[in-house]
Amino acid sequence: MDTQARALLAVDALKQEYPDALCSLEYTDPLQLLIATRLAAQCTDARVNLVTPALFERFPTLDAFCGGTEEEIGELIHSCGFFRAKARDILGACRKIRDDFGGQVPDNMEDLLSLPGVGRKTANLLLGDIFHKPAVVTDTHCIRISGRLGLTAHKAPEKVERDLRALLPPQESNDFCHRLVLHGRAVCIARKALCEKCCMKDFCQKVGVE
Repeated sequence: MDTQARALLAVDALKQEYPDALCSLEYTDPLQLLIATRLAAQCTDARVNLVTPALFERFPTLDAFCGGTEEEIGELIHSCGFFRAKARDILGACRKIRDDFGGQVPDNMEDLLSLPGVGRKTANLLLGDIFHKPAVVTDTHCIRISGRLGLTAHKAPEKVERDLRALLPPQESNDFCHRLVLHGRAVCIARKALCEKCCMKDFCQKVGVE
């Protein structure tokens, strides 16, 4: 079986196992997703979802964030870790969106990457979930499981993204990555994969190895 065929089998298997391919971060608009994703770095989505209600109540709009301070934002996101850097990036990104993009979160990779604290992972998440463009979000689950499946030999996020873009149907790529997160939490665990329970065990390249 070649890699392309294995990728398509993985798409189908995960679609059956996790029909609702949803981002686990809670948000109501593009700006909130951008901010929540920045907070999720080195932090669980569950923790972020506990923090963001108070944050978004205090700063309900872009202008509200722009009028805030790093200290105010930092106090509300303290439990997410690295709060000083995250507060600086959130404030900087909001002000750049206001000043350079007419108050609208950009809808393309180049402009998104120009925002403080936004890397390809965050940009791809926004492009896929908000703007419904083909996207590959290479978080730790995506990298780990794609490697175990034999879809990539790389660990670097950009190289994994490149490999998956070449294999996945564009219309499936964003949901595929969301499903990898769900599968990585439930079955294909980093420390010890539960291969006997895996919907992809018949074609995974790592079954019985790890």
